[in-house]
Amino acid sequence: MDFSHRSDKLELLDQADIPAEDIQQNMYELAIINQKLGGHQITWEGFTRLAKKQHTIHVCEIGCGGGDNLESIEKKACKRFADISFTGIDINKDCIQVARNKSWKKPIRFITGDYKKVLIPAKPDIIFCSLFCHHFREDELTRMFLWMRENSRSGFFINDLHRHPLAYHSIRWLTSRFSRSYLVKHDAPLSVLRGFKKKELEDLLHKAGITNFTIHWKWAFRWLVVVPS
Repeated sequence: MDFSHRSDKLELLDQADIPAEDIQQNMYELAIINQKLGGHQITWEGFTRLAKKQHTIHVCEIGCGGGDNLESIEKKACKRFADISFTGIDINKDCIQVARNKSWKKPIRFITGDYKKVLIPAKPDIIFCSLFCHHFREDELTRMFLWMRENSRSGFFINDLHRHPLAYHSIRWLTSRFSRSYLVKHDAPLSVLRGFKKKELEDLLHKAGITNFTIHWKWAFRWLVVVPS
């Protein structure tokens, strides 16, 4: 495998004709992967780096999938913020339906559509995405970073994959043995090949005119990018 450059192959999940039951199984397994391999903890760290001590806070996730990242924030944030609300945006209606079916304790709004075309009445305090950036080309990512900066009040953060041979072979082995989803078996290793080196993320942020940021490597083979306003 060539890990020197990002793969341009499309994931199966990016196709428009995936049956709803297959989407549901995929979202269920991705939530487990996020939980077991530290993805939720990274999301929580990104949130806490931007969340200010305030009475109200609005958090928005673009590419929210089945809502497990928002759910992981809600479980912890409810104890710290008396008034917290959430917005989840995803272009796939079946993913949004999975997210709607969760038991939410705090106000949450789900929107089906392209994040760039969604009208949010008021700017969220924090915008974030998890395992979303690797689906896009470099020029699209530059515009995404600009959009997140311009539409957030406190800043944005990104939780995404480190392109590395060990990450690729590990997730390929794990999903081949434990996954029941053909989407996960195909897309999880490909996601790593579409992931990033640190220098690539730095270059993309600089192209977007963003200089105030931090990038930290996190287990298991993730990057946490935090951009405060």
